[in-house]
Amino acid sequence: MKSIDPETIEKLPGTRLKPTDTFQFRCHKDLSCFNRCCRNLNLFLYPYDVVRLKKALGLDADQFLETHVDVILREGNHFPDVLLRMADNETRTCPFLSSAGCTVYPDRPDTCRTFPVEHGILFRGQGQSERVSFFRPPDFCQGQHENQTWTLRGWADDQDAATYNQMTAQWAEIKSLFQKNPWGSAGMNSSKGKMAFMAAYNIDRFREFVFQSSFLKRYRIKKNLAKKWRINDRELMLFGFEWIRYFVWGIASPNIRV
Repeated sequence: MKSIDPETIEKLPGTRLKPTDTFQFRCHKDLSCFNRCCRNLNLFLYPYDVVRLKKALGLDADQFLETHVDVILREGNHFPDVLLRMADNETRTCPFLSSAGCTVYPDRPDTCRTFPVEHGILFRGQGQSERVSFFRPPDFCQGQHENQTWTLRGWADDQDAATYNQMTAQWAEIKSLFQKNPWGSAGMNSSKGKMAFMAAYNIDRFREFVFQSSFLKRYRIKKNLAKKWRINDRELMLFGFEWIRYFVWGIASPNIRV
């Protein structure tokens, strides 16, 4: 989910959709373009995507990150992007693509789940933000010519995307903070930077940090919250977002008390 500048929103490709607008789309194996959108991608993975995929594949977070992602810190950015690593073949297919379709379909990433709609967060300053949506299928997509009509809500419900959209939107709020450099000359490879990346993208290491370090001795954490964090990756991830705000930016949290 991209951060969108109000000054450039009118120049973005695609058709902007309001909640009441409709669009036409249906994807199925009889289309000539079936699976073509799963090739040669720059597919951004968000923190909740990683949690779902690593669990679906029976991997821990370290294994998933080592095997399936590229971590890229772009010039002028202060937090890296995480991209799914494509297969090393001629068409650079998604590593989870088979002739029958997606092998991780119940746990497919937010971007795949939302396609052909793209969501972004429009930041207006002073803490005000708005989610915006664009209908943006590629030119080769035949699904946009199918006779099935959707609203944004209907499409999200059909694709079981609500939790993904919510988690990605919350991450986008955190990511927007990194338009400023919090690391100074130490950069993202500093201990502080590595901690922030762990809290966002390595849920297993972050759980070890919370429960096997002196963390629970240094901070007063409600027992019912800690109990949830032991067994629920989503709840722990939401706390990880709070921790990044607090640890990196000094933004107070009611769940983190010294």
